Amino acid sequence: MTVRFSGLAVTWLGYATTRIETADGTVVYLDPGRNGVLTGDWEPWDDDVHHPPSCEYAPHDADLVCVTHDHHYDSDGVRRVAGDDATLVAYEAVDAAGIDRDVEPVADLPYETVRVGYGEAVTAAGVTVRAVPAYNRPDGPRADDRGRVGHPEGFGCGYHLTLPGSAGDVTAFYPGDSDVVPAHEDLTVSVFLPPISGKLTMGPTEAADLAERLDPSLVLPAHYNTFPRLAGDSRAFASDVASRGVPVVLDER
Repeated sequence: MTVRFSGLAVTWLGYATTRIETADGTVVYLDPGRNGVLTGDWEPWDDDVHHPPSCEYAPHDADLVCVTHDHHYDSDGVRRVAGDDATLVAYEAVDAAGIDRDVEPVADLPYETVRVGYGEAVTAAGVTVRAVPAYNRPDGPRADDRGRVGHPEGFGCGYHLTLPGSAGDVTAFYPGDSDVVPAHEDLTVSVFLPPISGKLTMGPTEAADLAERLDPSLVLPAHYNTFPRLAGDSRAFASDVASRGVPVVLDER
């Protein structure tokens, strides 16, 4: 299913992979690939898992590809979606040398590449991309008893996008793998794309609270139910968000 809003066509393809096509035909991907979602190899671990089905997917249609951190860097996934003239925006700490998977270094990919740090913005293919802090708080619910977390500050980012819509610019916010952190509070957001599993990222109640504060025109969750540690009750989340008067939709097919 593709969700349409204000000239945007937004599709969650599985895991963290989200495709956004703008009103002028520009195509953006967020964190493409991994876990078989673009190769047709992903399979649900239970009969009642709400998640997009995987398929062999290699459209090479992206004008812009954005990668948040090492866990979501998949050079094969980037190659599957990127067009010949694509721009790759990668968070400054993404480093193939520290990834225990077979990935190519970012610099070896045949695309124009821009590195961004927290608060930095770049405009490519008519889209402005700003890196937003993303991390698990050492005093938060994803920390162990020594304050260690899977996504420490500086490890990855989220992205705030300003895209051409049908009646002017539209903003989309993808937090990446993050708790709710202070940098999220003052964003102007039309489309909110939160993770909702709660084990590695913000959970459903935290994401719903943030949605209520941001007051977007649409919430479309992603990055859940790809494997058991990402299990999330999307129906309960959608009901909670809707009860707060915020429009929400699920793209699970």
